[in-house]
Amino acid sequence: MEPIWDLIKIIIPAGIVLYAMYLTVKTMLQKQNEAKIIEIKAKNKEIVLPIRLQAYERMSLFLERISPDQLIKRVQQNNQNVAELQYLLLNEIREEFNHNLSQQVYMSDDAWKIIRNAKEELIMLVNQSAKSLDPEAKSIELVKKIYEESLDKNIDSIEYGLSFLKNEIHQEF
Repeated sequence: MEPIWDLIKIIIPAGIVLYAMYLTVKTMLQKQNEAKIIEIKAKNKEIVLPIRLQAYERMSLFLERISPDQLIKRVQQNNQNVAELQYLLLNEIREEFNHNLSQQVYMSDDAWKIIRNAKEELIMLVNQSAKSLDPEAKSIELVKKIYEESLDKNIDSIEYGLSFLKNEIHQEF
C-alpha cells in the first residue's frame, strides 16, 4: 500500500505542475495569437486605407463629372436635337457609374446609397426635362430645361452626396 501512496504523492504534484504549465502555455499562445491578429489588422489597414481613400476620391470625381454643368459641357454639340442629347447624357451617366461600380466595396452602405440616389435623380431630371420637349427640338432647349429644373429643386443630390462623402472621410480618417 505504501508504494501506491508514494506513487500518488508523486503523480498529484506532477499533475498540478503539468496543469499549471498547460495554462501558462495556453495563455502565452493566446497572447501571441492576439498580437499577430493586431499586427495583421494593422497591415491590412495600411494597405486598405489608401484604397478606401482612392475610392472616396473617385466617387467624388464621379459626382462632379455627372453634375449637369460638367456633363452638358462634355456631351453637347451644336447640331444635336433633344432626343440625341438625352440619349448621350443618359449614356454618359451610366458609363461613368459603371466605370466606378467596384468602388462600392470600399465605401459605407450609406455613402453608396447616396451616390446611387444622386445618379438616379439626375437620370430622372434628364428624362423629365426631355419628356416635356419635342424630341426634334434643338438640344439647347433641353439644356435650358435641365438648368431650370435643377434650380427649382430644393435639395441638390449631387452636392449632398459630395458633402456626405467629405464628412464621412473626415469621420473615418
